[in-house]
Amino acid sequence: MSAPVVLVVEHEDGTGPAMVGERLVQAGLRLDLRRPWQGDPLPGSLDNHDALLVLGGSMGPCEDERAPWLPQVRELLWQAVARDLPTLGICLGMELLTVACGGKVGHALRPEVGLVKLTPFQESADDVLFGALQEQPRAVQWHWEETETLPDGAVRLLTSERCAHQAYRLGDHVWGVQFHPEVLAADIANWGRADDTPVRALGLDPDDVVRTVDHDEPALRALWGGLTDRWATVVTSCDAGRPRSPSGA
Repeated sequence: MSAPVVLVVEHEDGTGPAMVGERLVQAGLRLDLRRPWQGDPLPGSLDNHDALLVLGGSMGPCEDERAPWLPQVRELLWQAVARDLPTLGICLGMELLTVACGGKVGHALRPEVGLVKLTPFQESADDVLFGALQEQPRAVQWHWEETETLPDGAVRLLTSERCAHQAYRLGDHVWGVQFHPEVLAADIANWGRADDTPVRALGLDPDDVVRTVDHDEPALRALWGGLTDRWATVVTSCDAGRPRSPSGA
């Protein structure tokens, strides 16, 4: 049987799947990486994909003039929820998921950048991705917008001091996370070099942020690499249960 195919949507240069992508490939999944910012077309449906991964970006979830492909991404996310197709939305990806499903996203009163402690809600204990996490895991943040109101039916999973909704689940197989499980120090170093003004406006030194993440890199690899492996298992399990045509297509 062919490997499950994950549609990956990248929104701008330097925001690829990084460690998450590496772990998915190691788990035997095939990535169909689309870069609409470079002109790659997005599919009209998810009929030929077994999972959906929507990455982060500096634009907001409704900045359609800046990123004209966003309406199509929101439509794909809505389709994924309707099918309960294994899906992971990261940062902007979570914000797009929120908007696509009727929730509300707004500007963060206190944006988060760098390592932040996350607090699990009780509901996370039974979640297939988050149930195995330690009591207060740390994750990399880099966002100026956030989910204010969850979509109907969403199960809250994680929160933080500054951001009420750090992770939630819709149905059994669709997750959104505000934090960045995919990035390590080298990734955010590039983000800080691209434009450090927003970070310095928060009273932070981008180099200090990178050093802190670098110090925690072994723990981040273990925590979020493990979460990625669990998501890959979900994708593979759902793929095994999908009806196939006689040709195996």
